[in-house]
Amino acid sequence: MTIGVTAAKGFQAAGVACGIKKTGALDLALVVSDHDCACAGMFTTNRVQAAPVVYDKATLAKNRSAIRAVVANSGCANACTGDAGLDDARTTAEETARALGIRAEQVLVLSTGVIGQRLPMEKIRAGVKDAAQKLSPAGGDDAAHAIMTTDTKPKVFAIRNSQFAIGGMCKGAGMIHPNMATMLAVLTTDAKLAPDLLDQALRHAVNQSFNRISIDGDMSTNDTVLLLANGASGYTPDLAEFTEALTRVCVNLAQQLVRDGEGVTKFVELVVTGAHTEADAVRVAKAIANSPLVKTALYGGDANWGRVIAAAGYSGVDVEPAKMKLWFGDVNVFANGMPTDFDEAASTRAIAGRDVFIRLDLGQGEAHTTVWTCDLSHDYVTINGKYRT
Repeated sequence: MTIGVTAAKGFQAAGVACGIKKTGALDLALVVSDHDCACAGMFTTNRVQAAPVVYDKATLAKNRSAIRAVVANSGCANACTGDAGLDDARTTAEETARALGIRAEQVLVLSTGVIGQRLPMEKIRAGVKDAAQKLSPAGGDDAAHAIMTTDTKPKVFAIRNSQFAIGGMCKGAGMIHPNMATMLAVLTTDAKLAPDLLDQALRHAVNQSFNRISIDGDMSTNDTVLLLANGASGYTPDLAEFTEALTRVCVNLAQQLVRDGEGVTKFVELVVTGAHTEADAVRVAKAIANSPLVKTALYGGDANWGRVIAAAGYSGVDVEPAKMKLWFGDVNVFANGMPTDFDEAASTRAIAGRDVFIRLDLGQGEAHTTVWTCDLSHDYVTINGKYRT
C-alpha cells in the first residue's frame, strides 16, 4: 500500500540519481498526475527567494487549474543565482514538459541544497528523461528519498477514506523556522476541489502544522508546499471535511520533520494555554521553542524551568508571572510567580526520554496552541559547521 504522493488515484512518481549529489544518491524526483490538477501553493516569506520559488509563484499566478507535474532536485538550491538561475528553473520545467508531452506552464519546479550554486543543467536534463521513463504508482518512496539533503529518512504519509485520499512527502532537517511552510512538501489528492477552496484548506492546514514547528530558528530561501488535486475519485468533499483530513496529513509530516531534525535527540511538544488570543499563544510558544538556552537544557537533561519562563517573558506578549503555571510532563514546577515545591528528580525524569511534553498556562484567557520543537545538540553544530564540505 502506497503511503506517500502516489496514495491518491491517478498519481505516479519516480526518484533517480542524476549526479548532483557527490554520493551518487537519488537526487531528482518527479511527481505526475494522469489528469489536470487544481493547485495551491505556499512559499517562504524570506525576502531572499530561490529561483524555483519565484518561478512557481509566477506559474501559479497564471495557471492554478491545469498543473500536471512537479519536478524536484536536491543537492543544489538554485538560490542567489540571479537571472541565470531563473532561466535554469524555466528550462527544467520545459525539459520536464517535453519528456511528459505536456506544456511547460503545467510543471512546477522545486530545489533544495546549497545556496549560490547553478544547477548542473546537463545532469538535470538527463535526470528528467530518466525519471519520466520510470514513473510508477509505486514510485513515491524513491521520490521521497530523492528530495532528501541532511534528512536521515524519507518523510511520507497518507490517509484514505471511502471517498478520497490525501498523500504527501516532505523533506527538511535544518534551516527550519517557517512562516508559511517548511522546506519542501508535495501533497496530492484525488478529491475534486476548485483552486480557491484548495487554497483555503492549505492555508489552514499549514498554519496548524508546518507553521507550528521549529528546529533551529532559521528560515529557508526555498520553503515551498504544493497541493495538487486531480479529481480522479470523482468526489467533491465538504470543505471542512477535506481541511480536517489535510491538516492531519500535514501535522504528521511536520512532526516527522522535527523528529528527524539535524542532531535531534528529543522531540518536544509544547502546549501554551490560557492566552488572550491564539496569536499570543503562538508568539509565546515560538519564543520558548526557539530559545537556544531552553533547547540546550533539554539536550542536557536539565529541567531548567527558569529558561522557559524567561523566554515567555521576552516574547513580546504581556504575560503576568503571577498568573503563569508551568509543567514538565505532569510535574508542576512553577506557579504564582515562583517555583513550586516540586521533586527535582521527578522533573528531570519528565524530560529524560525521547519525547518531552511541556505545558505553560498563561492564566489570561481561553486561547491555546501547540508547537513542536526539539533540542539543540553537539551534532547540530557538527553537521552545519561542515555543510558545504
